[in-house]
Amino acid sequence: MRGLVARTLVTGCLVVALPLAAVAQATGPTAKPEASATAGTTALGTPAVPMVAVDQDYVLGNGDVIEIALVGRSDFTGRTRIGNDGAVLLPYLGPFPATGRTPAKLAQEIAAALQKGGFFSHPVVRVDIVGVGSRTVTVLGAVGSPGIVPLDRAYHLSEIVARAGGHIGSGGDTVIVTHQDGSSKTYKLADLATGSGEKDPLVVNGDKIYFPAAEAEVFYATGQVKAPGAYPVTEGMTVRIALARAGGITDDGSERKVSIKRKGVDLKNVKLDVTTVEPGDIINVGERLF
Repeated sequence: MRGLVARTLVTGCLVVALPLAAVAQATGPTAKPEASATAGTTALGTPAVPMVAVDQDYVLGNGDVIEIALVGRSDFTGRTRIGNDGAVLLPYLGPFPATGRTPAKLAQEIAAALQKGGFFSHPVVRVDIVGVGSRTVTVLGAVGSPGIVPLDRAYHLSEIVARAGGHIGSGGDTVIVTHQDGSSKTYKLADLATGSGEKDPLVVNGDKIYFPAAEAEVFYATGQVKAPGAYPVTEGMTVRIALARAGGITDDGSERKVSIKRKGVDLKNVKLDVTTVEPGDIINVGERLF
């Protein structure tokens, strides 16, 4: 349409505007014709709702909810969901293709169709995004807020982790991303917090993000320690640190009598400041001879 200008409002709505002198004027029927909804489409006429802030180049898809308005015509304003057929139901025009277009492009096409059909002269059409339903990821597992997260823009995995509230107390230190093709990859939360690129990838529509619960990775302290029991293993933990977690050696114990049983095998030459602890280790501290 000649003179059309696309602009983005502060509120996030995308407008197809004409010069101010061009006002929407009815040149066809003044009464709204009857139209029956097709599968997956909803007729306009519902009240306006707050818009969703999205990138200007966001491409509409099936399931997105949009608000379409014709300036000066209250009978044309309303919200509708893009159906599985990729269309929305509009007054005068009937089912109208919407999928695969930006809001600005869709507004241009609607305005052109209204003018070409002789319904309005120089119509001013606005298309706002009310809800994103065409692009989502699913967050599951030991996470603060599991559920479906809409992708109203490009998101890195770390941003989805943050939006989901991070892992809860029983959560581990990894997150697993599974794509629609069945492929999956595990990422460390520590890498997401500090890394970029492949360490913090962009998520895509249909991804499933799973936070596995922490496994029972503990060691056991027995013998002459002040607080015998099971304790969590941390990365790089030495035997001396492990003994400190167990309260330290008693007065009757000896550092020279420290032994480790690992997977049924007795380790030799245990060095308190060098030997590292592994999950399942049984650390025993023997008594002094005298």
